[in-house]
Amino acid sequence: MQLALSTESLKGYGLHRIFRFAKEAGFDGVGLAMVNGDFDSLDTDYIKEISEKEGMPVLSIQTPAKTSKAKIEEAIIMAKTLGTRIIVIQPPKIFDRTISKWLKNEIPKIRQKENISIALENASTKTMLGFIPEHAMASISDLKRFKHVSLDTSRAGEKKADLLELYETLKPYMVHVHLSNIYKGKGYAPPETGSLPLEKFLETLKADDFKGIIALKVKPSNFHAGHKEKVEQSLKESLDYCKKYLGQ
Repeated sequence: MQLALSTESLKGYGLHRIFRFAKEAGFDGVGLAMVNGDFDSLDTDYIKEISEKEGMPVLSIQTPAKTSKAKIEEAIIMAKTLGTRIIVIQPPKIFDRTISKWLKNEIPKIRQKENISIALENASTKTMLGFIPEHAMASISDLKRFKHVSLDTSRAGEKKADLLELYETLKPYMVHVHLSNIYKGKGYAPPETGSLPLEKFLETLKADDFKGIIALKVKPSNFHAGHKEKVEQSLKESLDYCKKYLGQ
């Protein structure tokens, strides 16, 4: 398995600087988050230039929060150019039946044609009107049927799911993890700080010889974004924590 830094973890910095932070901290690569309106994150040629200059591969690509056929197709082209093998997509909106149908019918064909893993991430706790789930394809059964899964540990924690039990259920399908912790009821804390059983989770991934990507996805303020020395220290502490329990 390889350890990546999600670019969302240092949102606010330029993309080149994020690659440099990840390299200096000792990550194996980055998990690129495509963000609408953040043009650098959508510019394949620029990303390739940074990746090659820093010697930091893009290990995964996360498509924008609003799932669309166009952005997934754009991510596929980007992945082929960058040599990235995993794309993470979000569950579609509950009423967007067209994209849900396209995902179910076409993604298996695209995976086979392009030899790229396109993984569906577990949904957030967001609702509409306080009780209607915001996303379709959000159940455990939906994730299993999709075959390729990315597990966001904070989202699992926010839903009060048993992380280790959830992992055992999804283990045959998991190709990617967005790793963070829950601290004082809030998600996307550094992995070493919080209430989730991440030590055991990481040890289990190691024991199971997990072959996918683990990308740290932490709220930027929890990595002290804006304060260079604190960012560097925080990244080192989180990476050392992961490596300790992964036996690296």
